[in-house]
Amino acid sequence: MNNYELKIESLTKRFGRRIIFENLSFEMSSGNIYGISGPNGSGKSTLVKILANLISPNSGKVIHKVNDEIIKNDFVYEHLGFVSPYLVMYDEFTAEENIKISESVRNKTFDKERVKELFEIVGLSKRRKDAVGTFSSGMKQRLKYVFALAHNPEFIIFDEATANLDDEGKEKVFELIKVMGRDRLVILASNESQELDLCKEVISLMEFKRK
Repeated sequence: MNNYELKIESLTKRFGRRIIFENLSFEMSSGNIYGISGPNGSGKSTLVKILANLISPNSGKVIHKVNDEIIKNDFVYEHLGFVSPYLVMYDEFTAEENIKISESVRNKTFDKERVKELFEIVGLSKRRKDAVGTFSSGMKQRLKYVFALAHNPEFIIFDEATANLDDEGKEKVFELIKVMGRDRLVILASNESQELDLCKEVISLMEFKRK
């Protein structure tokens, strides 16, 4: 697995006059699980969207590197796996078809064996040919893990990793996160203690609010 590094320098984000966070700096690297914590509305999702290059900060820098080579912003998505409640799947297509579509968007070859293995890990192997519109909210959440990991990314963001999951689903996800954290850069955005307990280091966004 390639070595992935993330460097954040003096990051500030505001919406109108409201400052979400300011002067936020940290460094992260492969082989570790990092947490981003804070109460609802503190800016966790905003921060991970910036790290994923989905939105821009007002000031500061986000630098992505793989094997010491800087990744241009337009290509971060090739290295990134993202799980979040606001990730939308196509209800009219099957679970497997959704993964094929996402891989084509990434210009990746569909790895049938890896995808089959991921469906088994998340407990959806018997439903992979079914339309996503027939899935429960918890099943859709599990499917997002296949979506995020099918292309074998070096950098993975889990925003509200266990949303809509029952206890069995949570245990599957916790084990998956531990495995991914062995040789990849993993970020958990959460205010759940069970999730944050998995992290080597936790960044509290409340420390980066204007006093």
